[in-house]
Amino acid sequence: MFKRDVQTLADILQKCLRQDGLETPLQQKRLIDSWDKVVGKVIAGYTAEKFIKNQTLFVKILNPALRADLTMMRDRLVKNLNMEVGANIIVDIKFF
Repeated sequence: MFKRDVQTLADILQKCLRQDGLETPLQQKRLIDSWDKVVGKVIAGYTAEKFIKNQTLFVKILNPALRADLTMMRDRLVKNLNMEVGANIIVDIKFF
């Protein structure tokens, strides 16, 4: 008899993504997509564009008063977004 190395499909996919260097971009996309869920529909309505550069999430907020409030909640937002994805993807958020 021969020995079989049984692995789950999730483990195999994650290993392939990691080898091809696609794991981080996929997690970044998931983090950007989870913005609406984490902040809620009202704040998401005032959000225009979002992107990640050098582990910093850049978010364009259309309302200046809301931008000031979110700046004070920056640490909590970083923690909640990373927790939603399940990995430490960003370390800071910049609002513009």
